[in-house]
Amino acid sequence: MDDKMKKQVQVVAILRIVLSSLGLVAAVVVLAVMNFAKGFVDNDEIATTVLTFIGIFVPAVLGLISVAGIAAGVGLLSYKSWARILTIIISVLSCFNIPIGTLVGVYSIWVLMQTETVKLFEGTAPSSGQVS
Repeated sequence: MDDKMKKQVQVVAILRIVLSSLGLVAAVVVLAVMNFAKGFVDNDEIATTVLTFIGIFVPAVLGLISVAGIAAGVGLLSYKSWARILTIIISVLSCFNIPIGTLVGVYSIWVLMQTETVKLFEGTAPSSGQVS
């Protein structure tokens, strides 16, 4: 069972790294689009303010969550206990990203909440070569 859960954790880590990398790309795209859109607003102070706010706030939040997701994915590959907790938190947030984020989020939470997985991250699981 130990090897099966290790593979599941690796899948979660890879999914988290890939989705978080796509999140970084999305943050850059939003930043570029909002800056481009500001060029079409002629002396409208409210529109410029709104576009500036969206153009800074949304990419900053996306970027922060994405960088944390990449760090969590890398940490999962090393079986760091902080990475398990961080991934659970990010997975809960990704559940709001319907439908792909929801699927990956629910799967990640399910894998990381299993008793065998918790033991992997606590270092109490016997290694595959040990005889009990």
